[in-house]
Amino acid sequence: MYPPELDWQVVKDRIVSELRRYFKENGFEKGVIGLSGGLDSSTTAFLAAEALGSENLHAYIMPTKFTSEESINDALSVVEKIGIPRDNWQMINIEPIVKAVKGTLNIVDRKALGNTIARIRMITLYYKASEKHALVIGTGDKSELLLGYFTKYGDGGVDILPIGDIYKTQLRKFAGFLGVPENIIRKPSSPELWPGHKAEDELGITYEEVDPILYLKFDLGYTDDQIIEELSVEKTIVELVNKRYNANKHKLQMPPIIKIHDETII
Repeated sequence: MYPPELDWQVVKDRIVSELRRYFKENGFEKGVIGLSGGLDSSTTAFLAAEALGSENLHAYIMPTKFTSEESINDALSVVEKIGIPRDNWQMINIEPIVKAVKGTLNIVDRKALGNTIARIRMITLYYKASEKHALVIGTGDKSELLLGYFTKYGDGGVDILPIGDIYKTQLRKFAGFLGVPENIIRKPSSPELWPGHKAEDELGITYEEVDPILYLKFDLGYTDDQIIEELSVEKTIVELVNKRYNANKHKLQMPPIIKIHDETII
């Protein structure tokens, strides 16, 4: 079975411990998080509240015209379930900002607009983090990170990624262990950056298909041929995963600094 079943109590204890350590070492007590009502942000919020205390967690729901009422209600249910105080959460409608930027830049491509929305949300979170003297807690999982399924300097612009080493299919089980509402766990992953937007439709592959490939490739070091044999999958599917990883791996790297001193000192 790939990826493997994990001891969720150990996983929880490790993430909570590391979150506490990271915040303490960097001199912060508070964290901010964007809540979408989806699996990733909900699970991360549960962990952050455990690590920092719900009184030190500030959550922001940032809908646009593409955000469903269901997503807003799910985000509010997470706020209530983990006990975030009323003064610590806010719904900020970013549609007027999106509309202004879209008009100013004449954005017509829906993917470009989606990336812009993600970056507006991160601008909002970093402003709030500055205001609260807090760190921005990211919500990306391992599947999304390896596939580059996030916006550079948007939802990828964060200070720490608590669930970044957990694959999406594993995360659904972990969320159940933590007590995330079942309807959030079950619903299809959707960034809601345009009408009818679904993650698996955009990726062209399901997480049940992609996670075993990613695990064998990056955790166990299998070659493409070994993956095909082990999983009995078509070569085209492995090639699709490789293509997406190679096209987006720059997102996982710090910007390169071009060195000049070694060659130019007179």
